Amino acid sequence: MSVADLIRTSLRGVSANKLRAALTMLGIIIGVASVIAMLALGNGARAAVDARFRFLGANQVQISAMMAIDDEQLVSAGKNLTYEDGLLMPDQVELVSKVDMAVNAGVKARYGRATLDLTILGVTANAMDGIVSAGEVQPVNRQDGETLTMQDYLARGRFFTPVEVLEHGPVCVLGSQTATDLFGGDDPLGQTIWVNRDRCEVIGVMAELENVDESQRYKSNPNLNLFMPISTVIQAFYEDEPSISITAFVKDESRMDEAKAQIKDYLRKRHEVEPDANGEYQDDFNLTTRKDILGAQQEAANTFSLLLAAMAIVSLIVGGIGIMNVMLVSVTERTREIGVRMAVGAHSKDIILQFLLEAILISVGGGVLGVVFGILSIPIAASLNKGMALLQPSSIPLALFVSILVGVLFGIYPALRAARLDPIEALRYE
Repeated sequence: MSVADLIRTSLRGVSANKLRAALTMLGIIIGVASVIAMLALGNGARAAVDARFRFLGANQVQISAMMAIDDEQLVSAGKNLTYEDGLLMPDQVELVSKVDMAVNAGVKARYGRATLDLTILGVTANAMDGIVSAGEVQPVNRQDGETLTMQDYLARGRFFTPVEVLEHGPVCVLGSQTATDLFGGDDPLGQTIWVNRDRCEVIGVMAELENVDESQRYKSNPNLNLFMPISTVIQAFYEDEPSISITAFVKDESRMDEAKAQIKDYLRKRHEVEPDANGEYQDDFNLTTRKDILGAQQEAANTFSLLLAAMAIVSLIVGGIGIMNVMLVSVTERTREIGVRMAVGAHSKDIILQFLLEAILISVGGGVLGVVFGILSIPIAASLNKGMALLQPSSIPLALFVSILVGVLFGIYPALRAARLDPIEALRYE
């Protein structure tokens, strides 16, 4: 039997009962659509994790104090991370090139009769570089693909210098909304504002910014900021030395593990952390890298993907069992036809190929429809996953291959059963 005859015969066999074939395809449609949606959700989850932590570069180590609960309040578990800890780190840790430090405090800012309650940010002179590289906020009306520099984030004036940080300079940079609320339409540059009971000269105003993540735009306003040197904030607004956050920049990211070990040794000496009887350290600080965060989050995303994959596999198995059931019924119904074909010279392989091809046609038909429904379901899947579902083009041929595989695996037994029928008994079958 030629290939064309085999295909025509198989198509006639499938189309003989269209409703039954359509219902049989349903399990494959659901399974393949699940595969498409599952892969899209998995890709979306991984992309969301990567986007969420892109602010932490591959060469950065985030250092924070270990926290504990005392009288229902969150306090440091040991010694605070201090400004001096960060200031001395580049000189005493070989693989650290520089550090950024940050601390915040709730204050009242006043100019004339205007008063604002806001959170002041004490940062280093490198803070603007960090804002630009983080990519979490951008100037309003930014053109897609436009390369941003530090100057794009400043509307007027300048940011403070390393010397001003070291000398506790009474200078500040205002967010665009903060400047408008305090000064109205007046130019704030060179003016003096009061922050609590301390005077501060305005040396810069930030450009109007917006969150890159649209879902965050109604949750926080990056324009309600007031930046001051971290040393000034600690000196002016804290009675006791506060715990700060430190970001260490490693000279060679390929030596990240070695750099983390050096940072640990440095902080253990400064905080007088000694090993216990087992030689283990109970550190009062945490070190976090982008790799650490992404590893944990990706593991959770992979677990989520495996769960969805298991659901898709179950749907495909159910669809495959449906195909096997229908093909076995078809073999029984067409026993006499099979006997006639064998009597006029059809070989066993012809019978096997015919019924196997019928099973594959059903599964491929379900696979094509499943791909269509799977693509159409991606927006729904995205709405259930906070807008993150990305279709990977390679998932379409993968889904079609899986549907063919299901047709072969679950169609082979009915095909073999048809080929093994005794021609004489088959002709007698009523």
